[in-house]
Parts: sequence; C-alpha cells; structure tokens
Amino acid sequence: MDLAGVSDAPGAGETDNVFRAQTVTGPVARFARQIAGQGYIVAAPSSYHDFTGPDPLAYDVPGTDQGNEWKVVKTLDSYDEDSRRTVDYLLSLPTCTGRIGATGMCLGGHLALRAALDPRITAAIAYFGTDIHSRTLGPNDGPNTSASAPAPRPDPTTASGFVAPHTIDQFEKLQHCEVAMIFGIKDTHVPDAGRDLIRAKLREAGVTFSFYEFAWAQHAFIRDELSKGRYDPAITKVCFEVLLETFGRVLKTDLGQGTGEKEEVEHVC
Repeated sequence: MDLAGVSDAPGAGETDNVFRAQTVTGPVARFARQIAGQGYIVAAPSSYHDFTGPDPLAYDVPGTDQGNEWKVVKTLDSYDEDSRRTVDYLLSLPTCTGRIGATGMCLGGHLALRAALDPRITAAIAYFGTDIHSRTLGPNDGPNTSASAPAPRPDPTTASGFVAPHTIDQFEKLQHCEVAMIFGIKDTHVPDAGRDLIRAKLREAGVTFSFYEFAWAQHAFIRDELSKGRYDPAITKVCFEVLLETFGRVLKTDLGQGTGEKEEVEHVC
C-alpha cells in the first residue's frame, strides 16, 4: 500500500490525525495540506496502488476512463485493507492522540464514509461521495438503488466466503462516528433520489449526521484545477468550515466519554 504523508504536519507534541482515502491529485494534495495546516497529521493513501504507482492520473478523458475502470475492478476488501493499514500507520506515530478522522471527495468521499465503519474513526466528512446510493463501488452487477440490502454474494477467495457488503448496507456500523455528508443539488452523479436514499438510510441506522445540500453546486465543486467549470470557491470555503468545526469538536476537544443516554429535547419556542 502506498502512503503519501503531507509534510507540513506539526513535528512536536501530540496531534490529531486525518486520512484522505483517494488517489492523490493536485487538488487532493492541496486540500490535504490545508487540513494539515490546522494542526492535523494527514495521510493520503493511493487507492489505485493495486494497478499503478502513486503518481496521480491525468484529469482528462483517458485518465478519467482509467480511474472509472479501476474503481469497479478493485475489490471492496482491498479498499477496506487500505483503510485499515492507513489507520494502523497513523496510530503507530508517536505524535498520534488516537483520534482519527476521515475525509475525501468523489470516490474519496465514499471511501471516507466506508473507512468510518472502522470504530477507530470517530469523524467523517464525505464530499459528494459517489456509488454509495447505487452500490456500484467495486465489482458489481449494475446499479442497485433498493432500500433493502441485496443477498450476500459468494466469494471463495475471501475469509468470510462472501463479497464484503456495500457501504450503504452497513450504516449501522457508523453509530460510533459523527458524519457530515456534503452534496451539490445539481450533482448528476448523486441525483435527488440517491441523496434521499442515503439520508434515509443514515437516519434509519441511528447515525449522528449532518446533511448539506448546496443549491447551485455541481459534482466536484471543490476541485480547484481542471474542474470543467464546476469549481465554486465560495461554497468550498463554507464546506471547509464544516470540516474544521466537526474535526475540531470531535477530534481535538476532550469532552470525555459519552454517557450513551438518549437526549430528550424540550419542545419550546
């Protein structure tokens, strides 16, 4: 597994840790440095190390086609192993506080959410995560947007004997984690019905989550390079504040162990 550590993390004292689950491109590297500049150690694993080196794919038609091909060839178990090893690496650092967050955009948004199935990750910020609602990450039989989980698929090469379940069918494993989902309403990759399904399944699973939909934003609106006309710096700034607030409160602020008691909200004006 290839790891790309961001060099401007603090060098002394304990710091909190964030990892980005995604192929490292120019915009991804800059985003990671922005987070590191806020006092986090950032690890950015290369998702396609199974097929190529850590160098970023070109953001053009051939590069996009290659990435879309690899993302459905790479198995869910391989994605999960990347995540586990990245968390293991961060926890091995002497400066690690033991508090881990995950974030990512597009494919990385999905992978950040999937990574948070790991109980060691307590905050996840997913920017316009693709293939969640359609169950189309990894080898698949085509889009499946049913509210019900499909039957397990046999796979004799895995320890369980089955293909790892899709992310949306494991949302109950996110109850330990605070999640923020960020989308543009004009995102054609995750349409209205897809976003509605994700939100409904998170609520059904009892996940602590915030759900943001921006009226004029398209897919990839935080990509500041070769965005195909979709980059929106104003909304990007707002979204980064969402990330900083969530990570700051969950990863940096020591509020003690939760009681687990259900809060009764008083109905007042």
